[in-house]
Amino acid sequence: MLYRTRFVVTALAAAVLLAGSARADLVSSLKQESPELKSAGPLAFGPEGILFVGDPQAAAVFAIDTGDRSQAKTNDRPRAEDLKGKLGSLLGIEARQILVADLAVNPLSGNTYLSVSRGRGPDGRPVLVRVDRAGKLSELPLKGARYARVELSRLAEGRNRQDAITHMAYLDGQLIVAGLSNEEFASKLRSIPFPFTETTKETGVEIFHGSHGRLETRSPVRTFVPFEVNGQANLLAAYTCTPLVRIPLTDLRAGAKVKGTTIAELGNRNRPLDMVVYQKDGKRYLLIANSARGLMKVQTDDIDKVEPITSRVRDKAGLQYETVSGVKGVEQMDRFDKEHVLVLINSGEGRLDLRTIELP
Repeated sequence: MLYRTRFVVTALAAAVLLAGSARADLVSSLKQESPELKSAGPLAFGPEGILFVGDPQAAAVFAIDTGDRSQAKTNDRPRAEDLKGKLGSLLGIEARQILVADLAVNPLSGNTYLSVSRGRGPDGRPVLVRVDRAGKLSELPLKGARYARVELSRLAEGRNRQDAITHMAYLDGQLIVAGLSNEEFASKLRSIPFPFTETTKETGVEIFHGSHGRLETRSPVRTFVPFEVNGQANLLAAYTCTPLVRIPLTDLRAGAKVKGTTIAELGNRNRPLDMVVYQKDGKRYLLIANSARGLMKVQTDDIDKVEPITSRVRDKAGLQYETVSGVKGVEQMDRFDKEHVLVLINSGEGRLDLRTIELP
């Protein structure tokens, strides 16, 4: 859930003109109607407060103008105890009928956005909810909102449809979308130019899964982050059980089949849930939330030197990590600022709490 925009300017006036032009180009590319979501899954922010919403049931991704472009006027960090209870009160439904699929922090304002299902099953209504820095919740109105939509083809069907879109990130004018297709190389990475055009690069992904001791093409990327290695843009992608794989961004070509390099096995019987990258004391780390192995702090110092994993691994290998103590139940997270990460914590008995914690 990262974006970068590069401007090379020689004067402040030129910077202002270019920024204004970029905003006009991106926002004006959106039509002012009412986006009709069938579901609300993974979220990612692009420039100018534009929120990307994955809609696996509609086989589409929406780019929605939140209008949330003001710089934060406070240093408050959001906190919402019993988030499901608060969402239930806001939406007029019992807390147990609320599902939270993802969260994303708007880097401009510091406001947090949630993709929520109001009700369970196919009849659940998708809702986008904003949480401001003070922890106040409000529904993002979609009536008359500016938006664009891009269709995704050949998505997984039936019970696998929920994995048709598993994670998204915006990077340098491209929206990267991970998920499952209905093809033989089912694991897909899509590179979609924004503003949306008809050109979408779909790349089949193969990896060597050390815990299983075999090549795999049908296991989807669960979460990923853009990561620069020796000046080259890469994706670091995590899979169930838990291989960590490096994929050069230049390998994402239309119709191509790419083999990712497995650089770590972080432990089996586990599902990675979310991941962020950060710097501390001059070093870069990955922070990975997991279903069974807690919150991992992964060292990346030797990421360009680690020996690729090409044979069966009994438990762990490659990049090393430590388990962050004192933090349990993290289901979703996003970078809040340079020192903090926003986390959605399952506190037990169906209770969810939204908090910010210091990056370890």
